[in-house]
Amino acid sequence: MTTAFHPEVLTMGRISVDIYPLQIGVSLREVSTFGKFLGGSATNVAVAAARYGRRAAVITRTGRDPFGEFLHDALRGYGVDDRYVTPVDGLPTPVTFCEIFPPDDFPLYFYRLPKAPDLEIHPDELDLEAIAAAEIFWVTVTGLSAEPSREATLTALKARDPSKITVLDLDYRPMFWSSREQARAVVQEALPFATVAAGNLDENDTAVGTRDPERIVAALHERGVRLAIVKQGPAGVLASDGTQLIRVPPAPVEVVNGLGAGDAFGGALCHSLLSGWELERSMRFCNAAGAIVASQLSCADAMPTADQVERKLEEAAHV
Repeated sequence: MTTAFHPEVLTMGRISVDIYPLQIGVSLREVSTFGKFLGGSATNVAVAAARYGRRAAVITRTGRDPFGEFLHDALRGYGVDDRYVTPVDGLPTPVTFCEIFPPDDFPLYFYRLPKAPDLEIHPDELDLEAIAAAEIFWVTVTGLSAEPSREATLTALKARDPSKITVLDLDYRPMFWSSREQARAVVQEALPFATVAAGNLDENDTAVGTRDPERIVAALHERGVRLAIVKQGPAGVLASDGTQLIRVPPAPVEVVNGLGAGDAFGGALCHSLLSGWELERSMRFCNAAGAIVASQLSCADAMPTADQVERKLEEAAHV
């Protein structure tokens, strides 16, 4: 397949319809009304990048059903190119429910059976020219959890020029794997093709076998990662580009729903890397973007613009 399409940010991975309760602090057993939103980590990152004016697209798959059509409508509405979002006959579009117990308890319930369509991405269907041409290519650990998506993800990673930015989102979710050890073996197969790796302490433990932040960044650098990012919640972010190690505190926020903060951080990371900012400024911008989304119910709908993030940074500076 050949194309002249050259996105700035091209993501690959999970998509879903997120069904969020409109009652906060209530069990799903008792919730009576819900909101319907675009979801999925790779998809949310593309939406976040588009909010900064970046040309963004996502590689994923849905069911051939009304929920799949809703996701196409939502992507287009957010300005994300959906040409690589294709249907899978016989599999329903995934639905994800959550419970919201601020400030730090947000149980997720994934309905991805018998199999999620986004795990049915095949290597021979990839537009390798577009993947190679993208300024940033973003993949997720979830995409490595099952075949044929695993082979497709590795094929895509191998198509990248090492001089370009390739991000591995260490979004380890244990329900998608038989064991942490299985996930670690597969993630370590992918790490040498990533120039950037980002995740929280548990996700990084899956990747490199330690929860010590400084050991994490050292281990990621040993595997060829140029920019290593460890998200530590209330302890802020630790980031290393191999020449400097910086620590940035979290932006102050009254949390409503923390589920979209990581994806907002990811979209902001894409924007900051493309902007060529120095590392500390980038991490502060990413933290502020995450805080904005954590203060709201939805994920994709809440992704901020650059002006909104800058205002949040100004507010944080005066706290």
